[in-house]
Amino acid sequence: MNENTLTDLLQQVKGGEIAIDQALELLRRLPFEVLDSARLDHHRALRTGLPEVVFGEHKTVDQLIEILDTLLRTDNVVLATRISEEKAAQVRTRLDGLTYHPEARVLSGNQHLAPIGIGRGTVVIVSAGTSDFPVAEEARITLRSYGHRVVAIHDVGVAGIHRILAHAQQLQQATVVIVVAGMEGALPSVVAGMTAAPVIGVPTSIGYGTGAGGFSALLGMLNSCSPGLAVVNIDNGFGAACMAAAINRKG
Repeated sequence: MNENTLTDLLQQVKGGEIAIDQALELLRRLPFEVLDSARLDHHRALRTGLPEVVFGEHKTVDQLIEILDTLLRTDNVVLATRISEEKAAQVRTRLDGLTYHPEARVLSGNQHLAPIGIGRGTVVIVSAGTSDFPVAEEARITLRSYGHRVVAIHDVGVAGIHRILAHAQQLQQATVVIVVAGMEGALPSVVAGMTAAPVIGVPTSIGYGTGAGGFSALLGMLNSCSPGLAVVNIDNGFGAACMAAAINRKG
């Protein structure tokens, strides 16, 4: 249940369109619902503006089906991250209403319930190289599901600095910018020096030996001299999207 559906329910009770006991029955799942494999936080969208999302990497197919089947019956967009193609195929065979986004490794559902016009402006997602695209795509799918306008700019890493400089106007018009980069992680520092918008750096695990699975990029971003830059965890496109949604949300 989200703010809009709760408001509608209260208006129906006020107008005598629905009985109080019926409204109570609809509210019984707040603030959470106990399943065999999880306790679903149906109250989260009311508290934070973002519904609960399923981290699926270490969940079994049966656990995912139980959780996603329940979430699909709510009034919120449904997202499950870190889902392999094989696992997604098994889930979709047994459960209708889900779309798989292979590059992002995300399952989504109830997309028709995505809010409209929730953002103050546009979130620009920038990725350094083609290998960083999956993390950027996880961020894009998440933001679009939450009703935010998104523009994506790919393969503009610092090895060809003129590529990102060509997008200076788009960066300066953004409300918030997400920058996804591996290797040495220099691109967020460059972008943060080109725009007044807050910049969220996402280090990726792309790189050779001393890249250390993204730690070099992470440390490089954390040590940036560019003001206005914050950093999320390695490969955490979803977390960057949630932060961008909070910044871009109206009100």
